[in-house]
Amino acid sequence: MIIEIKVPTPGESITEVELGRWLVEDGSVVEKDDEIAEIESDKATLTLVADEAGKVSFKAQEGGTLEVGSVACTIDTSVQPEETAKPKEEAKPEAEKAAKAPAKEVVEAKQPRAEVTGKAQDDQSHVKITSVARKMMEENNLSVDDILEGIKRISKKEVEAVMSLPKSAPTGVEEGSFSREENREKMSSLRRKLSQRLVAVKNETAMLTTFNEVDMSRIMELRKKHQGRFIDQHGFKLGFMGFFTKAAATAMKFHPAINSMLDGEEIVSPDFVDVGIAVQTPKGLMVPIIRNTESKSVPQIEKDLKDLAEKARNKKISVEELTGGTFTITNGGTFGSLLSTPIINPPQSAILGMHNIVERPVAVNGKVEIRPMMYVSLSYDHRIIDGKDSVGFLVKVKELVENPERMLNAGINPEELLLDL
Repeated sequence: MIIEIKVPTPGESITEVELGRWLVEDGSVVEKDDEIAEIESDKATLTLVADEAGKVSFKAQEGGTLEVGSVACTIDTSVQPEETAKPKEEAKPEAEKAAKAPAKEVVEAKQPRAEVTGKAQDDQSHVKITSVARKMMEENNLSVDDILEGIKRISKKEVEAVMSLPKSAPTGVEEGSFSREENREKMSSLRRKLSQRLVAVKNETAMLTTFNEVDMSRIMELRKKHQGRFIDQHGFKLGFMGFFTKAAATAMKFHPAINSMLDGEEIVSPDFVDVGIAVQTPKGLMVPIIRNTESKSVPQIEKDLKDLAEKARNKKISVEELTGGTFTITNGGTFGSLLSTPIINPPQSAILGMHNIVERPVAVNGKVEIRPMMYVSLSYDHRIIDGKDSVGFLVKVKELVENPERMLNAGINPEELLLDL
């Protein structure tokens, strides 16, 4: 029976996708639910899955554009995967037989293996091995023959890579010690769309960035003190992003303009705060959305972020989980960034940038102390957000992160709440 694997709809308003790459060879036999291809839209990368086991026949090429609902490949279910292992009932007598064999037979059986290995090493003495790979082989007592035996299949890409190697090196130069080659790779739909959006932001908004710095001492002490109990209770580690997301959502109650956006000649100000968290994936930057952060606790935000980030990196995230958002947070500090001016994610009007935590001398109550400090930045559209709101918002975020207990009181100082001020 021949079944068709069609391109699913990634989301509303998307009519065509790009076939990123095949994950199997044309004509190969796959199991049911195996991932067979990656398809890319301008919002996300998704995978095609085999509905049944059988032989795959491609109907499209890598890099080609396919309409939603069109056939990407077919599967011939009359061809089934071969069994890769014997049933346990059959394997057991063989194992018992080997266990009862005399030690002398075992030694004699191993001897030809050593001879073959030695011969293979002589034949493969020309194989290039990097210093790192050689060290790993020595540490794990592996030979070139062991490595080659561990390679299950040589695909078209490996053959093309060997065909593209230069035939010989110039006289006097060690072979493989130089390169004049270039690699060209077509931009994915996701990266093309991202490029267009970033350029549009620079051209169509009055973007400005303001900066501040945050003393991370309280947050770091809080994490260190309660990390063990937090993991036991929730099953994952407590990070910094949950605090900053909650602080941003709380600060917007004092500066709602930060959560607004332009729609034609109207300014839209949602009552909810849907925060997009920038996540780096192998296919480029993605921004999953955490809904209604204004009503969620720090652990709930951390859990949502963990789940969405895993989906994005494993290409399991849906377009709906990437759509919308009223505000964005990006953390360049995970890559070591000290300071940056992040670009707004349209149609939003502002984005918060977190950076690396560095111990620096700061003045505390008239004395110089070494504190873990982080620079934070807010890029905003000056057409609808004034300097007073942008600076005030960033100051409020600083205040809440340095005094996290205030997030329990909707950002109000407990003393002021006590005195009804």
